[in-house]
Amino acid sequence: MILFTLRCANGHEFEGWFRDGDRFEAQQKAGEIACPECGQTSVEKAVMSPRLGRSKETTPPISPAQFRAALAEMRRQVETHCDYVGTRFAEEARRIHYGEIDPHGIYGEASEEESRELTDEGISFGRIPWIPQTDS
Repeated sequence: MILFTLRCANGHEFEGWFRDGDRFEAQQKAGEIACPECGQTSVEKAVMSPRLGRSKETTPPISPAQFRAALAEMRRQVETHCDYVGTRFAEEARRIHYGEIDPHGIYGEASEEESRELTDEGISFGRIPWIPQTDS
């Protein structure tokens, strides 16, 4: 089976599975392929990127020490370039989202409920695994 990205004469793009290229050609000539959006049967292949199968992992897995170092560097970057707002995180994220204050990087704490409410409002934020700065 082969997957083609197709385009109708009206410019709508959609995908279609075919046994092979010859089967696509035959169905195209017979007018058997129709755009699901407008029903147009004048259809051609659209430009598409190749899908390459990979048999092996090309990069070695990250070690626990490398992962910890990456998290520590992420914490350093956040603390250097963002404002700490503590437990006011949800409130400050809303103020930025709704244009009450200029957009800038913030970090702090939010409860599960506050996080759910931010998500429901369409406010983008991320959770970072915050590792201690020292092992002691």
